[in-house]
Amino acid sequence: MKITYYGHSALLVESSDAAVIIDPFLSGNPKSGISPEEIKVDAVLLTHGHSDHLGDAIEIAKNNNCPIFAVFELAEYCRIKGAQVKHMNIGGSHTYAGITVKYTPAIHSSSFQEGDTWIYTGQAAGILLTMGGKTLYHAGDTALFGDLRLIGERNAIDISALPIGDMLTMGPDDALLAARWLRAEKVIPLHYNTFPAIAQDGADFCDRLRQEGIEGFPLLPGESIEI
Repeated sequence: MKITYYGHSALLVESSDAAVIIDPFLSGNPKSGISPEEIKVDAVLLTHGHSDHLGDAIEIAKNNNCPIFAVFELAEYCRIKGAQVKHMNIGGSHTYAGITVKYTPAIHSSSFQEGDTWIYTGQAAGILLTMGGKTLYHAGDTALFGDLRLIGERNAIDISALPIGDMLTMGPDDALLAARWLRAEKVIPLHYNTFPAIAQDGADFCDRLRQEGIEGFPLLPGESIEI
């Protein structure tokens, strides 16, 4: 499994059989370092409907003639906008084109603004993605909650991607505890430094992870790791 970070919460995940992108907030994020047109994938995975996660999902799905995986209401929104979709919901899993996707709970809101109207886009979620014999847990936007421990107990997670920005999600202290509960030996910090309100020191967070025996990867946009 090769994982490339494109800023905020966007991850491109590749194996020998497939490629997917999670939460592709690219064109609206000056720190992404890549355009939607450059993305070549077999599926797009969304954790929730906020614009900094939905991002360029519909455009990428259309460009690649591939589906968007999302919680039912968000999937319907994308379908109405002309994208192929896979309707998912919390606790459900689906195997497609060499990947298995399972949706897990997250504690966060989920909506999208069009003009003066806010559109409800279902429950926010985390994603367990299995491909190439490895499992990535992308927590999406979430607070710390006790069932993260259950997710770690029930699944053999090779690497976790956790928000650390605080204010809108859990911060570094809570993310450190989440990492322990999830039992992954490797962690990528997400959802920080995109805006001043969520400024954090990713390297310091990863130093704290190492003190717990967990390897942290404070990736810059465009950087990759392989597991």
